[in-house]
Amino acid sequence: MTALVDHVVHGDAHELRLARPPVNALDPALCAALAGAIDDALARGARGLVLSGGPKVFSAGLDVPFLVGLGDDRAGLRAAWDAFFRVARALAAAPVPVAAALAGHAPAGGCVLALCCDYRVMAHGPFSIGLNETQVGLVAPDGIQHLLRRVVGPRVAERLLVAGELVPAEQALAMGLVDELVDVDHVAVRARAWVEQLLALPSAPMLETRRLARADLVAALQPERIELDRFIDAWYSDDTQGALRALMAKLGK
Repeated sequence: MTALVDHVVHGDAHELRLARPPVNALDPALCAALAGAIDDALARGARGLVLSGGPKVFSAGLDVPFLVGLGDDRAGLRAAWDAFFRVARALAAAPVPVAAALAGHAPAGGCVLALCCDYRVMAHGPFSIGLNETQVGLVAPDGIQHLLRRVVGPRVAERLLVAGELVPAEQALAMGLVDELVDVDHVAVRARAWVEQLLALPSAPMLETRRLARADLVAALQPERIELDRFIDAWYSDDTQGALRALMAKLGK
């Protein structure tokens, strides 16, 4: 079986590259593989991580055809979303710096994973990022909304969340949703360079300062801020099911 996450060691910085083509859709297997890769990298002594994805699409988010295919299997649906939130928590709570290398689009769940990282480097070009949940009939939980508010501010976050707006790369940089734009071939290199810059600092003070600065992010992803049962209930609402059917028709599934 082909690995779902490629693990590349660059000295103290380990790159974890999503490898589920064509769009790195986040099904339970990919989420579990990424969570395992994070644990493995830390066990192997990684002092920093780079999370990267495919060209053109970093990750298209949750695997909607897979989720829709579960039908009335509420337990299976809950398990799939739980796997996603577990890997989001693993990134947010990682004890070492994590940079996201976005060589393409990062909508919905792809954006969530990027927001769980410390720093986001995105490719110049016709790429977008954002939480477009309302466009597919979903409500981003409060904890996920907090991730966006903490980087772009509450007013801008409100506008983007309510509209489900995907933001072009240049606009994302201007509002602070991403931290750098570089040529697509240098996205992972620049993300690694940012991590290595932090690793050159006195380790204990840097890591403790980072832990304190990111405590709100870790807290936002705790189960009580996600309310997964309420989210699953909403999944089966008429509005959401209608929007999902329209999305599936658009995808040609």
